Amino acid sequence: MYPRRTIYRAGRSRVPGEVKVSPGTAVKFFYHFARSFGAGLIAFAIVGFIFSFWPILQVELNYRFFGKSVSQEPTGNLPNSDAEALGLDPYFSIYIPKIDAKANVIPNVDAGNPVDYLAALKKGVAHAKGTNFPGQGKLIYLFSHSTDSPLDFARYNAIFYLLDQLKKGDVIIIYFMNQEYDYAVTNEYVTAANDTPWLKDDGSGEKLILQTCDPPGTSWHRLLVVAQPINP
Repeated sequence: MYPRRTIYRAGRSRVPGEVKVSPGTAVKFFYHFARSFGAGLIAFAIVGFIFSFWPILQVELNYRFFGKSVSQEPTGNLPNSDAEALGLDPYFSIYIPKIDAKANVIPNVDAGNPVDYLAALKKGVAHAKGTNFPGQGKLIYLFSHSTDSPLDFARYNAIFYLLDQLKKGDVIIIYFMNQEYDYAVTNEYVTAANDTPWLKDDGSGEKLILQTCDPPGTSWHRLLVVAQPINP
């Protein structure tokens, strides 16, 4: 357990002698302290990693083991009961069956103001101020994204973490003002972080855009999922 040395002394006698050197009290104390401190740092790092990334690990595990069996059928215009059964607010919320993503939506959030949107993202998904609402026949822009570190990724990005798993035809359900609006994915894009023209309505009719960061936990690019109404 402690550092030891054995000294052999050769002399006229053929019987060898042995002397063992043992560390003093101060050395023993330092050795115990160093070993305990190192073990404590390792344990702290493991606990910190699990605590920080548990929301992401939970989403990933749920999707890998259970997500494939989730129905993607529109829920059928029973908005109040459906939203409430999912733990959502029928006034404004989102549900994506394929990845089991569900959250309330915070309306009219300034996408250019970090203080504003970070406060909103702690509560759910943000609706970009200046864009429209379901049923108005124009652009609806929702976002949930991380900022500049993996810790923020765990705090703000878990809701749309699996957004890149969506493919053409996958269903997105929006509850708004006690009504249900169903959309189907049509396209997916990875764009620059400063690519803001997507926030402007292009006059082509109702369109839903979901935004998150790509890769997750960074602010390098934006992942955009575009969907059109199933029953305009």
